[in-house]
Amino acid sequence: MNKDIVIIGGGQAASSFAARIRKHTEDRAVTMIGEESHFPYQRPPLSKKYATGEMAADQLLLRSEDWYEANTIEFMAGTRVAGINIQDKRLQLSNGHEMSWKTLVFATGSRPRTLPAEMGGALEGVYALRGIADADNFAAELKQGRRVTIVGGGYIGLEAAAVCASKGLDVTLVEAAPRILQRVACPQTSDWFRKHHQDMGVKIYENTGLNKIEASGTKASGILLSDDTRIEADFVLVGIGIIPNADLAQEAGLEVEGGIKVNDFCQTSHPDVYAAGDCAAFMYRGEITRLESVQNAIDQAECAADNVAGQPRKYEPHPWFWSDQYDVKLQIAGLNRGYDSIVVRPGEREGSISHFYFLNDNLLAVDSMNDPRTYMVAKKMLEAGKNISKEQAADQALQLKSLL
Repeated sequence: MNKDIVIIGGGQAASSFAARIRKHTEDRAVTMIGEESHFPYQRPPLSKKYATGEMAADQLLLRSEDWYEANTIEFMAGTRVAGINIQDKRLQLSNGHEMSWKTLVFATGSRPRTLPAEMGGALEGVYALRGIADADNFAAELKQGRRVTIVGGGYIGLEAAAVCASKGLDVTLVEAAPRILQRVACPQTSDWFRKHHQDMGVKIYENTGLNKIEASGTKASGILLSDDTRIEADFVLVGIGIIPNADLAQEAGLEVEGGIKVNDFCQTSHPDVYAAGDCAAFMYRGEITRLESVQNAIDQAECAADNVAGQPRKYEPHPWFWSDQYDVKLQIAGLNRGYDSIVVRPGEREGSISHFYFLNDNLLAVDSMNDPRTYMVAKKMLEAGKNISKEQAADQALQLKSLL
């Protein structure tokens, strides 16, 4: 099979690249190869609205199945790429077929980090959350009164804890680090969410390692902590981060450094091979960076498509993220890496608050809890390269939007 543009992946980045490249040209043939049997779909609602039955599977789709046919995008579902020959521009599929390509795009995303089998990671009743099948398994366990232990106190774990607690489950969350959200948020944000979850009945263990998941037969029955505490559970959810799907690229000889390494134009170490989304690592503020967000998957994929179409431009990320927990909408603008001080600013509405991250006197990022106005102003300022002083951030009498 001779192809023109081949996209490896069937998620947000792959779909965004395909849509963008088709806006540039109707002539170039585009083929997407996805391992899942589903057309590209949204992942953020999986553990929330989809698992709770508020959203059907067809509502998850990023684009209708008819859209791919109408735009002459060939989608090969349930197909895995087994190997790539970069020099000859050929790839092998798991079904034994070969395919040639002119331009190759890695939009392979990421996969959940799992616990080893010797710790009980392969037991029945131990779940991770990444795809529709995972969410279906999770949804089947959401029954009032059941006991769940969640391993990992990042956003994935906390969002799952919120869903479970809201459904009347007995929820325990275990975090090995000294505090929840330690890798991604300041102590003030950790404290705010810890209290909120505890107020909702979630039991939180911090600075506590997991020894193993215990079993009754072949099914998980609880966990044993590093301090020998035993916690009984009907099922266990593991949310300890994700791993970029860069193995295929590395085996093909492409440069990998914390992900598939790309330059400012989303090119890998081969000029006709591009990467975007969770799998791609790029230089940002002097450090190799991966951004695990819908925003990055869309923006980086569209930038890659522009470059493939012969309209070169550099990728200039403007990170933003969100998390829904109970009735809380957390919105994050910027990247807080390297901050040295925090300014806490109560919001206009009762219960709303924002945390401003600074490095020296430069604003890096903002966490806003139920504080959308502050978030929008901060996001616009960061995108425009405008700064705000610590004194201004702390001054509740100051209308932040006046600074725009």
